[in-house]
Amino acid sequence: MPGMNSGLSPDDPTVVAAFRSALLHQGAIALILLVFLMMIWATARTWRAAPSAGPTADKARSDGAGARAGESRGRRLLRIGFGTIWILDGILQAQPKMAAGLPALVIQPTAASSPEWVQHLVNWGATVWSYHPIQAGAASVWIQIGIGAWLITAAHGPWSRLAGLVSVAWGLIVWVFGESFGGILAPGLSWLGGAPGAVLLYVVAGALIALPESSWRSRRLGRLLLGGLGLYFVGMAVLQAWPGRGTWQGTAHGQPGNLTAMVQSMSSISQPHLLSALLARFGSFVAGHGFAVNLVVVIVLAALGAAFLTGRPRLVRYAMWIGAAFCLAVWVLFQDLGFLGGVGTDPNSMIPIIVLFVAGYLAIKPAPQQVVVSEQAPAEAGLAPAEAGPGPTRWRQRLRPRALGGALATASARSVVAFAAVAVIVLGAAPMASATADHSADPLLALAISGDSETLNQPAAAFRLTDQNGQTVTQASLRGKVVLLTFLDPVCTTDCPIIAQELEQTGTLLGARDSDVELVAIVANPTYRSTAFTQAFDRQEGLTGVRNWLFLTGSLPQLAALWRQYGVTVEDLPAGAMSAHDDLVLVINRSGVVLQDVNADPGPGTTSTQSSYSVLLSQYARQALAGS
Repeated sequence: MPGMNSGLSPDDPTVVAAFRSALLHQGAIALILLVFLMMIWATARTWRAAPSAGPTADKARSDGAGARAGESRGRRLLRIGFGTIWILDGILQAQPKMAAGLPALVIQPTAASSPEWVQHLVNWGATVWSYHPIQAGAASVWIQIGIGAWLITAAHGPWSRLAGLVSVAWGLIVWVFGESFGGILAPGLSWLGGAPGAVLLYVVAGALIALPESSWRSRRLGRLLLGGLGLYFVGMAVLQAWPGRGTWQGTAHGQPGNLTAMVQSMSSISQPHLLSALLARFGSFVAGHGFAVNLVVVIVLAALGAAFLTGRPRLVRYAMWIGAAFCLAVWVLFQDLGFLGGVGTDPNSMIPIIVLFVAGYLAIKPAPQQVVVSEQAPAEAGLAPAEAGPGPTRWRQRLRPRALGGALATASARSVVAFAAVAVIVLGAAPMASATADHSADPLLALAISGDSETLNQPAAAFRLTDQNGQTVTQASLRGKVVLLTFLDPVCTTDCPIIAQELEQTGTLLGARDSDVELVAIVANPTYRSTAFTQAFDRQEGLTGVRNWLFLTGSLPQLAALWRQYGVTVEDLPAGAMSAHDDLVLVINRSGVVLQDVNADPGPGTTSTQSSYSVLLSQYARQALAGS
């Protein structure tokens, strides 16, 4: 699908090195930011402590100005459990292959079997990624690590609930664009494969964390959570048992059934031998006993769903232990831990499901409430309760330097780390937002394909040729303008049309400076070199209306002399077809001096690489204009 591929190998060394450099650079910024915040916090606490005297005052400062009920065990498990999973996802996103490979290796296979409208929607997100793989890849790493750290460190109050909401927002983005709605609109949907998408479970957890903490102090929320999970398990049992979906056969007509194919595909992934051998043996077992395996899956799913729907603590407790063991078995045998093979972006759905139903059980069996110190008492804002007036007045008071200093001084270390986590999210989101608004691809893609250009400083060869309109053009007549010069075969159907489109797009990117640049091609075909062929090429590629486009030709001796002078090898292919020639673009300044020799081989010629070459050429043209 268009946009799903940057045209580069996931292991391209240039992209991998740039991705690693971006992660290290942004990681250093995040570390410096954390150290800076901790230093300011320590300084503020020292200054605030100086005027106070006596153990009573010290105890008041350390205890804060208020107290609150301890956090529910269920909420704490969700917050820390999913915070840890988000951090793991961020680490997985930092794999070297992710920058160039995620659209083609992860997004495209997921979207391929979805309806066309889903593919179009997902393609937009994949295009943004393939145009800016370094920015998008690094942003995903830091956003997910930041969300995870924020969830873990912000235990109470609005900051904690806001972390849940941010988890919901980012989770929905990943679910739609990264998982194609979890594959729920594609055929072959199966709970064993991760339906309805692991990240949708992150969204559910984030929504629960975002609820008022008071809602966790009764059993009602736990019953609702378990009831929802019960319906989910029953629905998945029905889906797994539905006839005609290929889940009941280990083999069908000599071919592996759906369950067998799922396991066998996992066993072929690069992984430790012990695990691949286990999957291979289990795949053989499923091939011979597919009906029995599917029956067990259906029965266990239905039983878990029924137990959770009852909401009875004793029954739910047994279901919780059985469900955890069953989910772990599925995680290993059907999902292969979710992240092996070099392209896994999360541990799949089984671990999140376990965390959710254990949290539901803890919520219906609340522990005795403990009173803990409030981390966000009124004194943290630098205001006594009596000072906190209504509306805008209160916020103006809180934003005063003294009030801000007081809030920082009385904040806990966890609060400072939570704030740093928010800054890490912004550190990742800002470049991604900027990349989304930029519709031109990163020039790094072109550099990865063609390598750095060769810097030259030599006079351009003189010529006297004829353009596509029959007018005489000389090298001297182009003096005063920057020239982007290439060699094209007018009957070529592969690279030449792509290079021509890249040059046209370069002119568009130059904007007002386009009038100072000439886009020039010289015929590179010994046979098909008349103006009739150059005119036909222009019509085919939509270049007839480009005012600074010149497609020049001449006699064979004239062209051959220019090919030799510019170091271009031109060779007729058999049967009178198009010619083979070097793909290059020469950057010539206003004085007629060749500055750069750019390898213009478009490689795979995807939309992202075409745009990338155009950006690169426009940069060289601007440099030539600035240096003239």
